Amino acid sequence: MKKIIFSIVCLIGIITEIQAQAVKIQSKLAIMTPGNNAVEYTLSDGGNGILSADKALPVEVRRSLAETDGGTEVTISITAKSGVVYYNISQTCLLAGMRHADCEFYMPGFWYHKNLRSPKEAPSFHTSDSWEVREDRLSSPLTGVFNPADGSYSTVLRTVDAPAECVLQNLSGDVILTGKTSVGSTGFRNVGGTPALVFSFPYIEAPKRYIRKLTLIPAVRTFEKREKGETRTIKWTIHNGKAQDFSQFVENVWNYTYDTFKPQPVNTGFTVEYAKNTLSNFFKESYNGAYNLKFYSGEAIHTDRCEKVGAYQIGFVGRSLLNAFNALEYGESNGRTDLVADANSVFDSHLTYGFSPSGFFLECGDVAKGHYNKVLSIRRQSEGVFALLFYLQYEKENGRKHPEMETKIKTVLANLMSLIQPDGSFPRKFDAEKHIIDGTGGSTPSVTVPLAMAYKYFKDKQYLECAKKTIAYLEKEIIDKADYFSSTLDANCEDKEAALAATTALYYMAHVTKGAERTHYLQQCKKAAYFCLSWYYLWDVPFAQGQMLGDVNFKSRGWGNVSVENNHIDVFIFEFTSILDWLTAETGEARFAEFAKVITSSMLQLMPDEGHYFNIAKKGFYPEVVQHTTWDYGRNGKGFYNDIFAPGWTVPSLWQMLTPDRVAVYFGEKKRK
Repeated sequence: MKKIIFSIVCLIGIITEIQAQAVKIQSKLAIMTPGNNAVEYTLSDGGNGILSADKALPVEVRRSLAETDGGTEVTISITAKSGVVYYNISQTCLLAGMRHADCEFYMPGFWYHKNLRSPKEAPSFHTSDSWEVREDRLSSPLTGVFNPADGSYSTVLRTVDAPAECVLQNLSGDVILTGKTSVGSTGFRNVGGTPALVFSFPYIEAPKRYIRKLTLIPAVRTFEKREKGETRTIKWTIHNGKAQDFSQFVENVWNYTYDTFKPQPVNTGFTVEYAKNTLSNFFKESYNGAYNLKFYSGEAIHTDRCEKVGAYQIGFVGRSLLNAFNALEYGESNGRTDLVADANSVFDSHLTYGFSPSGFFLECGDVAKGHYNKVLSIRRQSEGVFALLFYLQYEKENGRKHPEMETKIKTVLANLMSLIQPDGSFPRKFDAEKHIIDGTGGSTPSVTVPLAMAYKYFKDKQYLECAKKTIAYLEKEIIDKADYFSSTLDANCEDKEAALAATTALYYMAHVTKGAERTHYLQQCKKAAYFCLSWYYLWDVPFAQGQMLGDVNFKSRGWGNVSVENNHIDVFIFEFTSILDWLTAETGEARFAEFAKVITSSMLQLMPDEGHYFNIAKKGFYPEVVQHTTWDYGRNGKGFYNDIFAPGWTVPSLWQMLTPDRVAVYFGEKKRK
């Protein structure tokens, strides 16, 4: 029996060593003594699971490797032998058989391909081909490497611990943490031409830290304290797979990560009726009727005052017309004549004062000063048409006609369609004389939606034909290349809103087509949806005591990161949850509808109301820049909001989410309730 047991022990040791060789993990330990430079050790496995160095270590480091379905679970345990020890442990998993230069990389909600759409001032290959970042920057604490040559890929996913966080004292260099954290780091590295997954605890950010918009600073490496006899155990899973292209890679990894975390809805207890009643206070408090052009003051306002200002936008961060439609519909349904009167005055004033001599919307400016931006955008113009078509359809249902407004919209649409390029794209920015200022095509899907709506409303095929041309561009240049970029107007990079715009465009096209064409749009919509989903958090990042979001027990799951340039989370959602429900009904993919419930519940957490204002001055002024990681616009930092925000878009985004039948009603597929 002793011989059998001995043989089994030896066999386990051999298997462990074979696994270690198979995944080719290199380990490094850094030990910090206060007031001195850190000392680094390269560790090796002697075959008994204990990692050792060429010198005696103040800690015992154990590593075990266990086979999982398609990969290997890596467990590291660190125990202090004596006194007080400050440590950082880093693992590098070499991916043999791949060439770093050929590979594409993925950190969900932060890194796609090589981030070459991003400028050199933000994390990208322009600055370095090796990056490691804090896990809470990512919608899942995961890094993936995809090899286009044979479709193979590898990911490393952290097993999330009980949440803990502490405030960092210094931004760069070797830093001893002031308390406990559960935040590690993950990334990829070029090791002599071979790609590698890297993962560390506590976190490292290298070769640079990204602390605010277009601001990189020197790297940071953090050290956690262990006292004699204390053990810290950290787990990661290295997973391998195959995909036909980068899109399927993202799809496979999202499904795998979703199944691993299984995020559940957040129990706020808030009903749709409560949420809309609370948000409706924004319509009342932000209405600005002091000028010829009436609007809802919803941008460039302070969280601690929520005052009315002269800044105005018809779309993007203002969404004044969509707010007006929501106020009108809600006001008439709930006997709020004050909201109805305000909303009608907004629409009436726009008919008279809201258009330029050339027939475009006056889309952005300072109403108080009478100054409007000369640079126009396909996105804001499209969002203006979008809101007015919902309004006109609603008015028609109620026996009210607006022929002058219909004429105005047709003029805007004609102006926009004249800007289409031979490849089916639309320039991102231009002027009233139709001179192209920014020819980037990433915003093209934003115009697809009002074109599909215009086809339904006016029954004019020219709108549908133009919409189909935009879809041809969308498929060829964005979906087929898995390159979702530059839809947001204040950044030039890979962003969530580009993926959401693509998904939404295809959803609307499915409503105005039939048969094989509709089926094709459905399939493309599903493919784009995975990229959109990749931006939304599947886990809850930790906060430190004293950071407001942590103190109020905020959960990040269901919230979406914004872009490579802007690393905060927000409630940009609009129809996406309805699209996810629709995709589940059409394709049978249950994960979509399940996660839609997570999003819908979670995004209502910070509803400002009596007793829970969450540092917002007025009821219903929903926060915008929710800073969940060590990045900010220059104010407050992790666990707080930026001091200036734009509830002009957050309110209609949530309102659209809370009105899931709106699109089906518009296209005549359901009756208005």
